[in-house]
Amino acid sequence: MKKLIISCFFALLLLFGGVSGAQADQYLRVGMEAAYAPFNWTQSDKSKGAVPIEGTRQYANGYDVQVAKKVAKSLGKELLVVKTSWTGLIPALTSGKIDMIAAGMSPTDQRRKEIAFSDPYYLSEPVIVVDSQGKYANAKSLVDFSGAKITAQQGVWHVNLISQIKGVKAQIPMGDFSQMRQALSSGVIDGYISEKPEAMTAENANPSFKMIKLVKGFDFSEADAGIAVGMKKNDSRIDQVNQVLTTLSENDRTQLMKRAVDQQPKEKKDAKSEKASFVEQMWHILKVNWKQFLRGTGLTLLISTIGTFVGLIIGLLIGIYRTAPKSKNKTLAILQKLFGYFLNIYIEIFRGTPMIVQSMVIYYGTAQAFGISVDRTLAAILIVSINTGAYMTEIVRGGIFAVDKGQFEAATALGFSHGQTMRKIVLPQVIRNILPATGNEFVINIKDTSVLNVISVVELYFSGNTVATQNYQYFQTFSVIAVIYFILTFTVTRILRYVERRLDDDAYTSASNQAALEEVTNA
Repeated sequence: MKKLIISCFFALLLLFGGVSGAQADQYLRVGMEAAYAPFNWTQSDKSKGAVPIEGTRQYANGYDVQVAKKVAKSLGKELLVVKTSWTGLIPALTSGKIDMIAAGMSPTDQRRKEIAFSDPYYLSEPVIVVDSQGKYANAKSLVDFSGAKITAQQGVWHVNLISQIKGVKAQIPMGDFSQMRQALSSGVIDGYISEKPEAMTAENANPSFKMIKLVKGFDFSEADAGIAVGMKKNDSRIDQVNQVLTTLSENDRTQLMKRAVDQQPKEKKDAKSEKASFVEQMWHILKVNWKQFLRGTGLTLLISTIGTFVGLIIGLLIGIYRTAPKSKNKTLAILQKLFGYFLNIYIEIFRGTPMIVQSMVIYYGTAQAFGISVDRTLAAILIVSINTGAYMTEIVRGGIFAVDKGQFEAATALGFSHGQTMRKIVLPQVIRNILPATGNEFVINIKDTSVLNVISVVELYFSGNTVATQNYQYFQTFSVIAVIYFILTFTVTRILRYVERRLDDDAYTSASNQAALEEVTNA
């Protein structure tokens, strides 16, 4: 039975986790968002020179991808794209999760403190993307944006350009371009600063966006406008990379970008789709992308289920330990107390810090500090498990203290050890008492797996966001995701309530049978 469970577990990892069997010496692992067209994007097939994305059944394409392919070929390797959030790119590189970054990244002075850069392989100018039907659709210069709500991508040099607009209502920088496009579509912002190729992509893919090429624009340096390959400091391959980039003439780069713009994903609209209702549009998105949603849902369930179960085991073990009597041996008593302090530190840290921060520290930090590289799916399960364990420990402790003290005293009088008392008397009651709280943790874990997208775990939110960057229908796509999350949590809640009723019925039946047996015996 145990072998069967273990086999099923690894089968699920292979199915939903996308565990890659790629050898490190065979592939050049390049990190990018794969959601920043025309520099890089995600597509469902390998057409037009696309390359596989690690851990998924999807492919990446774009200007960055084609440049990276030339670099990989010169190094005698195959290109493998590692889809990574923007904020995770540099940690992924410095921790050894990827070999290089090719993600439309500018070699700013701040970034040069952390990593090295190749020579620029593209130069671009900053522009502003606005609503094509909005107040600023006819703007010509920075002066025209006085009073406008403008933002830019977090961690990008564009943020520093906002202050050049006099009278601007600077907005908080956003995580990626999909968020900014969504905010622009909903009217939350009036525009966002972008590079010309990305703005052309947005304009071509969705007619509600318009690129404003300013007559009198921003002041910026060539270092900021340049786009280069990011590499580890002292990486001996940087000269070889630069040599490859020198073979690309200005005309080659122009043609490569033109081809990327022409091939980028576009929102396909026809008369029928434009007349479709919001629900019909959601249904169409689900029909076209159901495989991606299914894969993301499967991984979300895998991580949350195993994480909740392991977290419950951790909580039970720590709960039993913390209620154990002190040892009469002084040395053992001191060790017991020290271990108790360690457990308290674990509980306080993981209850007092967000899971998104824990994910970055555990996945990237351990690799950078200790050289320990863990598969991202296994890392996700570990993160959810230890986080849940910290919460379940307190829940279990409350469940144990809820058991009447008389039962402990009776067990002691009968000669039961602490372990026997817990196993045979206390824990069966505790498990029933904490079942609602455990179910609540399960529901929370289903939703909180969405933060794991920062370490590129292809769970439901990550999959849905990928779809949104392909079809530009953000409201419809995220509404589909919301419905799936609701179905998951609603179903889990109903199943757990059914289990609670069955346990209560069994307890009632057992009590009735025991009372009847006692009556017969007394008679």
